[in-house]
Amino acid sequence: MSVNVNQPHPSFKFLRRQWIQSLAVEVSEYEHLQTGARHYHIQADNDENVFLVALRTMPEDSTGVAHILEHTVLCGSERYPVRDPFFMMTRRSLNTFMNAFTSSDWTAYPFASQNRKDFFNLLDVYLDAVFFSRLDPLDFAQEGHRIEFSEAENPASPLVYKGVVYNEMKGAMSSPVSTLWQTLTRYLFPQTTYHHNSGGEPSCIPDLSYDALLDFYRSHYHPSNAVIMTFGNLLVEEIQARIDSQALSRFQRSDLQLQVKDEKRYFAPLRVEEAYAFDQPETAGHTHHVMGWLLPHSIDTEALMEAHLLTQVLLDNSSSPLRAALESSTLGSAPSPLCGLEDSNREMSFLCGIEGSEPEQADAFEQLVLSTLEKIAEQGVDQRMVEAQLHQLELSQREITGDGMPFGLQLILAGLSAGIHRGDPLQALNIDPALEALREKVKSADFIPQLIRRWLLDNPHRVRVTLRPDPQLGERRDAAETARLAALHAQLSETDAQAIIERTQALEARQLQIDDDSILPCVTLEDVPVALQFPQAQYYPQLSAGSRGYAAGTNGLSYQQMIVELPELSAAEQQLLPLYSYCLTELGCGERDYRENQAFQSEISGSFSASVSVRGAPDDAQCVKGYLVISGKALATNQERLAALMAETLSNARFDEQKRIREIVAQMRARRVNSITGRGHALAMQAAAAEFSPAARLAHVTSGLEGIRQLKALDKSLASEAALAELSASLQALHQRLQGAARHFLWVGEAEHQDVMAQVYAQAQDCLPALQDSFSALQLPATRSAVKQVWLTDTQVNFCAMAFPTVTSQHPDAAALTVLGDYLRNGYLHRSIREQGGAYGGGASQDNGDAVFRFYSYRDPRLEETLEDFLAAKDWLLSGTPDPKKVEEAILGVVSSIDKPGSPAGEAKKDYHAELFGRTQAMRADFRARILAVTGEDLQRVARQWLNPEQQSVAILSNAKLSAGLADDYVRIDV
Repeated sequence: MSVNVNQPHPSFKFLRRQWIQSLAVEVSEYEHLQTGARHYHIQADNDENVFLVALRTMPEDSTGVAHILEHTVLCGSERYPVRDPFFMMTRRSLNTFMNAFTSSDWTAYPFASQNRKDFFNLLDVYLDAVFFSRLDPLDFAQEGHRIEFSEAENPASPLVYKGVVYNEMKGAMSSPVSTLWQTLTRYLFPQTTYHHNSGGEPSCIPDLSYDALLDFYRSHYHPSNAVIMTFGNLLVEEIQARIDSQALSRFQRSDLQLQVKDEKRYFAPLRVEEAYAFDQPETAGHTHHVMGWLLPHSIDTEALMEAHLLTQVLLDNSSSPLRAALESSTLGSAPSPLCGLEDSNREMSFLCGIEGSEPEQADAFEQLVLSTLEKIAEQGVDQRMVEAQLHQLELSQREITGDGMPFGLQLILAGLSAGIHRGDPLQALNIDPALEALREKVKSADFIPQLIRRWLLDNPHRVRVTLRPDPQLGERRDAAETARLAALHAQLSETDAQAIIERTQALEARQLQIDDDSILPCVTLEDVPVALQFPQAQYYPQLSAGSRGYAAGTNGLSYQQMIVELPELSAAEQQLLPLYSYCLTELGCGERDYRENQAFQSEISGSFSASVSVRGAPDDAQCVKGYLVISGKALATNQERLAALMAETLSNARFDEQKRIREIVAQMRARRVNSITGRGHALAMQAAAAEFSPAARLAHVTSGLEGIRQLKALDKSLASEAALAELSASLQALHQRLQGAARHFLWVGEAEHQDVMAQVYAQAQDCLPALQDSFSALQLPATRSAVKQVWLTDTQVNFCAMAFPTVTSQHPDAAALTVLGDYLRNGYLHRSIREQGGAYGGGASQDNGDAVFRFYSYRDPRLEETLEDFLAAKDWLLSGTPDPKKVEEAILGVVSSIDKPGSPAGEAKKDYHAELFGRTQAMRADFRARILAVTGEDLQRVARQWLNPEQQSVAILSNAKLSAGLADDYVRIDV
């Protein structure tokens, strides 16, 4: 008897379904009869099932109500009245993804799991959290904002603001790019919800009341305002039965229809200048200019595809005319990170800009953009470029992703915006008809010029924002907050003061309470798959011993890599590696200059890049191997051309385009500096561990905080033509050294192409430069010492890290140390760092590659107290007997991360590179088995053995004011 996998539950009405050939999925739409909630199910032959429920959330101010509600909703519900069911479930589950998102006009709660029991466990918890949240006032105080006395029980001490979201947004808004984006949208959308910061402005967050939070929840968190989307191979009837019985059946259809209205259009362009906080006295070269246009609706799929094509043609790479103008302009140092298309809002927006400029260059910048667009509109664009960008859109539609986020969730998010704005998610997912229509339209040479005229040149709803640095703004902002708190303090009665103290005490008691987590569903070690599944490689006897091919279901795409062994390099050459690998595919090649080469690459490949990978041995972190990896992907019809492009790049890459090299250095500097506050915890951990292994030190000095500091110095030095010429010569010399090194090939694609590609690589190999007769592989000096550093940058919050030297994966203690990270995070650090300390995040992990155990905090208002908590975690562990159930939860967390699936190509590449660095499949399977065998006694033993306070290494990312009270023995370094 056959089963209709898309047969709905009686509580739902089937509306329509569509097979999408290019994605190999079937998408069905259903409506819940009682509430009107829409359910879109993507049926796929995929064990990783995904669920998402999204609510239309449209704030009318910048208090962060939608964001704070997203946090607070997850702090306990009707069926699960424990303090923190969301984080409890992260460790009682085999999930491959769990999170919650707040966007500008929706809030979503997604999860994914490969385990059927786990999927329905998580579904129960998510449904109850979203639709029946408790919203305890103390959770609002913890997650949102509250005031406390700086000395908790001393009413004479100053008041301070606390709260997880409050500190998260102080960190987020430390980024000038975030400030630029919020400033632009405030003017681009003068009347709709996008005018406001949905995440919350730190100065506005304290204005949000608990009652306003409840009102927003009641009006927005209703099934009639929800969009439910699922993906995978489970029966839709079974999923809908659970959704109905656990949540939707208790609601009636609501007459309230929430929807973003169209923005009222400007009749003339708007020009604005504002300031951002900048904690340096020298402001030259730190101004941002950006222009934004409001475009048609994002739910119009044909308009959406046209907008994507136009954006790609104008901005995709250095051969794109608008990007070329921005990159080569002397008005700034680099194109703005905001360049591109914003397509998730109800109405799309096109953005372009520059950074590293001066306020007085605003008019010249605007004229540069408009004159460039005028020129393109008059002269048109090369038809080959348009065809290449259409090829890019087709490739992105066919690609099966899933390495960073589950493939099913990526598809869901691709259709979500249409669902939120009451468009057509099926059409948003099946873009092939729109692409076919676009292919016909671009046959007219005037198509792109007409779009430019209609959407950009003749569109008066245009905003130009200039954001200039202000060294005093941060002080004025802090002074305003201090004055506001002082005014509140002055108005406090004794009763008010006592109420603050009592709430502080109540919150602390709540944070310390031990909840009965047995009311939550869970999986156990019995639910864990017995063995890992590894992809199988094919050896190519006619190629080098390190070359491999993997047959995988890639939906007609070919993934290729050329792997070049790194030779022994000087310290100066090592420092050049990130710049060299970036320039390798960004500069000219043979007879093509860099713009011609970028255009040529886009005709062939969906992406083409190079990177450097250096890792320690599985049994000795002091012994390293390193490789240059040239990577590309293409449709199978272009796979032979891609292989030839790789060989040509290694053979004929040019490093003589000095002006372009200068531009690349400036752009790299801007990107690296802009990324600091977004990944401050990772940079701090990298710095703390830098002297514990050679690979860690190389990462720190090339891509970490020291690398950023040196890149800034390099950028400054290139004002000298002699220095630029010397850099060009150094890059060419490094390239010549790599040309003669041993190389290997990796191919991943459909099985039918495997033998052909072996022949293609054999031919490519014959065209490459001859191998060196004598070759000395990369060696790095051994290192095993601690640091005590404060890295100073522009930030309103701190990022703390502490590291301890430990062992590699082959050591008997590696498995226990790996589980220890999850155990300490779950049992102690989450409460002490996040809930009590107010940081957005905190945790611990074992890095088996660098043989180091690391603690970290993220967007943290504290410094010394956090470092004390890191050390206290060990004392907490040793103070009693570890709970076997909590040990099992930590093991489950580690195993789920090991077992988390990637894309077919990603799984193959991960397997290849593990083998390349000596981590065989047998070793990986054995390590997983050892993880499953870890005991509480093991955790205590390895903590005693390896977390020695005398060996601690500390790195903090902060600013001068926040870190002023630290001890004098810290080395202070300006990033």
